[in-house]
Parts: sequence; structure tokens; C-alpha cells
Amino acid sequence: MSKLNKDILFLIFEELQDNSKFLFSCLMVNRIWCETVVPILWRNPWRYAINYYKKNSLYSIITSYLSNDIKESLTKKGVKITGQSLVFDYLTFCKSINIRTIDAIISIGSSSEYNQFLLQEEIYSLLIKKCPEIKYLNICDTYEIVYLPEAKVRLESLCELTFDTLIGSSYFYRLAHICQQIQRIIIINKNLNANHGTAKLIEFQNNLKYFKWIDEFVEDDDDFDWEQLGDPYTEIFNLLKKHANTLNHFEVSIQYDHDDLIVYDYSFLQYTLLELHNLKILEINSHLFLNNNDFNEKLEMVAYRDLEILKIDYADIYQVTCMVKYTSLCLRELRIDDFDWDYDNYDDVTLNFFRTICENCFLIEYLSIPMFFENQFIEFEKLLKKCQKLRSLNVKDTYCDEESEFIYGDYLLNTLIREASTNLREIGIPYDIKLSLKTLETFFEKWKGRPAVSINLGDISFYRKNNSYMKLFDKYKIEGVIKNINM
Repeated sequence: MSKLNKDILFLIFEELQDNSKFLFSCLMVNRIWCETVVPILWRNPWRYAINYYKKNSLYSIITSYLSNDIKESLTKKGVKITGQSLVFDYLTFCKSINIRTIDAIISIGSSSEYNQFLLQEEIYSLLIKKCPEIKYLNICDTYEIVYLPEAKVRLESLCELTFDTLIGSSYFYRLAHICQQIQRIIIINKNLNANHGTAKLIEFQNNLKYFKWIDEFVEDDDDFDWEQLGDPYTEIFNLLKKHANTLNHFEVSIQYDHDDLIVYDYSFLQYTLLELHNLKILEINSHLFLNNNDFNEKLEMVAYRDLEILKIDYADIYQVTCMVKYTSLCLRELRIDDFDWDYDNYDDVTLNFFRTICENCFLIEYLSIPMFFENQFIEFEKLLKKCQKLRSLNVKDTYCDEESEFIYGDYLLNTLIREASTNLREIGIPYDIKLSLKTLETFFEKWKGRPAVSINLGDISFYRKNNSYMKLFDKYKIEGVIKNINM
């Protein structure tokens, strides 16, 4: 492999660009490998999981580009400048600016706030001049890089933007006029009220494909007065509807009052989802927010035909069924942390859920399902027979009476042995299902010959208090039947 030509190496390294450990190791193989991997590493050198406050080498490389006059002036003010001859013209490969990370590197030069300001002035001016075009910009901090003279030329082809909502609106008005082809926007919301500049930036985009919103305005839910929360959402989420034709990734993490869900109107999220018909990935890391009959009726009419991944922290079984029933065999992952349910119609909605998966999602690989009653056993078995690509199955707590805990567990594992595809490698057991020693031993014996299985048990304390369970798990780990178990 060390003799492959540069073009082939480049294609390989491009595929592995997210594996920083591998790429760093390639630097030491030989000169060809080093010359090939350096441009990839320096395309976005601020993205790696390293401590940038201690990266003296990066600080030395960046400050090496400063003119001698600037170096001399900064040195006189007490700023540490280390001279270094460069093997590559690193900054010509760079297509990314991350203000927070670069500020961390700048702090290596001096602990003085004033000296750090001087370094910021020189280094950001240098970066905006030296980097041929900026594709990735993270401005979760204070330096106003968009006002530098060359910013318009360098930023007009920006593809990805990450920012927080505490930045002034005028900053985003400026960005909106410079950057109108942004494809990925990641917003960290630290504001209790609307940021109209953020909304204007989203409105001006022509090809928005990826949207991610993360609430971070509350550090401690217990101490927060939720009446302080204004409306940082509605204006922005309404504008996203205008990007429904291009938007294919929608990810939202909303902070809310766990003790009182009705204290705030979250319908903006539900009604935005009704418009985003071209989604491939939908992740809601919070409640989908329930008790909205109007939303449920409209949801029945929506078709997410391209949906591949659906992840929701907490959702009604009926709502999930509506969202996946027209997925045209695209759905690969359905991960629901908790299902909401109504006991009065539980049989009907659960039965409909299983039938929908069988009919429309039988190529699914990762699946969460609600617990089900005996009269749905046949539908569950049909699901296992139909979903032959299933790799991970998580059964979620809904309802199980105490007398049925072991009976249910015995049925579940015996059915998985009998009906599940050999692709199955992960099983999640809910808290309300208990597995007897006999049931587990029979299961592990019959699982031999399949890929090792990972099991996530709900009621860990039940198994830990009996040493016989621990010995059983250890035995089948040694034999290679169990890959992982959360004990």
C-alpha cells in the first residue's frame, strides 16, 4: 500500500477524513503519504478531538506567517513568538475558521487579554487573506471576522456555518448579504428571545440542506423560571418551511420544563415538520410534544417518502406510525427512546404500528418497538420474518403487568431465536421484562453460530443481585456468544 500513487492515496484518505488518528499516523509513513495527507488534515484543522490550548506546534505554524515587523512588535509587548521554517504552505490548504478554537491557540502566545486581542487582529486578518476560500465557519465567540476587508470574497462560497444566537443581529445581516449558498446551518440557541438577524440569514439562503438547532439557554432545569422564555423559535422555524424542497436533514434539541409540558406552546415544531416532505434524516432530541389532534390529523396526510433515519426522544405510537407509513422502503433506522400510549386504544395502535413496519419498512436495520400484548404476538413474528436486514431491536417500556414479566421474557427470546434474521446483533430488553436464568441459558446456547450479540438490560439491579446471572454472562462472554452486556 505504501507504493500506491498519489491519486489513489488521495481518494483513500478522503474516504477516511473523519478518522484523525489514522490520518496523523500517515504523516510518518513516507514523503508521498505525508504530502498527500497534509492538505486533507489542513482543510479543517480545528475539528479534531485534541486540546488546542496545548498545541504549541499549531501556534508556531500560524505565527510563522506573520511579517517580521509584526513579530518584532508583538515580541516587544511580551507576546511569545517562535520562529519556524515551514515544510508546506499550510494555510493555502485551509478552508475553515473556528473562532473559539483559534482563540484557544492564540492564548498560547500570552495570558494578557490585551495581547490576545492584538494577536486576534493580526491572525484573523492573516487567515482571511491567506485562505483561498472559506467553506466552514464557526463563530461561536466574539471576534467579528465578517467585517474584515477581504471577508466578502472569501466567505461568499461558504458551505457550513455554526453560530450561537447571542451574537448581535447586525452581524447576521452582514452575513446574509455575503453568504447565500450555505448548505449546512448549526445553531446553538442561548437566547430566550428571537434573534431577527438569524432569521434573515436563513431567509436569504438558496440551497439549505441541513439544519440543526440546539437549545443551551438553561444550565439547570430545576432553577430556571420558564416564564422568562420568550419566543426564539417561531420566526426561524416558519422560515424553514420555505426551504422544504432542499432541506433533507432536520435535527432539533429543545429544552423544556419536564414538570409541565403545557407551560409553553411547542406547536411551531409540529407544524414545521408537516411541511418538510423531503427529509432523509429527522432527529428530535426532546418530546415531539403531544395532545395536538389537529397536528395528528394533518400528519396522516404527510408522506416522508425519502426518510432514512427517524430518531425521537419521546413520541406517540400513532404519530410514529404516520411518519413511517409512506417511506417507500427507504427507512433504515427508527429509534424512539420512549413511546407515549393510551391504554384504551393500545391494542389498535400497536397492531397498526407492527403492520406498517412489515408493509413499508422491511429493509429496516435499527428498530425500536413498544411492548405488546399476547394478541399481537403473531404480528411481531411476521415483522421478524419480513425484516431480514434487522441488526438492532430495542423493545421499549409501555405496559406489562407484574405476573407476565417472566412469561413475556421467555416468549421474546424464544421468538428471536426462531424467527430473527442472522443479521441481528443488538437486543434491548425493557425494565418491565425479566429474564430467568433458564431462559437466558437456553437463548445463549441456541445463539451459538450466530454473530456475537450485544444486550442492553433495563432492570440492571435485578440481575446484579443474583451472582448466578453474573457467572452466566461471564461464561458466554468467554465463549464469544455475548459481545457486550450492560452489567
